[in-house]
Amino acid sequence: MNELTQLAATISEALAREEIEAVLSGGAAVQIYSDGIYVSKDLDFVTAASNKEIGTVLGRLGFEATTSRRLYQREGTEYLVEFPSAPLALGRELVREWHQLRTAYGTIQILSPTQSVKDRLAAYVHWRDFQALRQAGEIALRHAVDLVDIFSWLKAEGASERDIVAVRKVLAPDAAS
Repeated sequence: MNELTQLAATISEALAREEIEAVLSGGAAVQIYSDGIYVSKDLDFVTAASNKEIGTVLGRLGFEATTSRRLYQREGTEYLVEFPSAPLALGRELVREWHQLRTAYGTIQILSPTQSVKDRLAAYVHWRDFQALRQAGEIALRHAVDLVDIFSWLKAEGASERDIVAVRKVLAPDAAS
């Protein structure tokens, strides 16, 4: 996990120095918040920055664009770095604020643990991704998350009662009985 965290911090800080807002989300956030239980091979930074701005910063770090202009790779690392276009959203909910995770390698602009749980639950509710449900549980096991906010969000997303019960069993097993 240290290599991913170090890379995320290096990229996040390099982008911040150029005043580019980019928020780490997806599997890399899950890997960080699950203490490596889930392993990702890419880092997704959501940003409104242009391909040119991103390419300039990533080029300085030794990354090259792949055939996709918003996907970068660097020799010597197994990780791909992708830049999904803004806006950053968790289902229908736009993200306007996020977490700044201070690490030994620098600060990472990243979804908060609660937001990362919502990100995973969006995949579960909308695409029946059971691995994403398990990932949400791993995050909630290790970090304080706002269950009231999460369950309110689930209802706003149109989650079925069956899905809400399944999520409750994973995120709050003591309350599910």
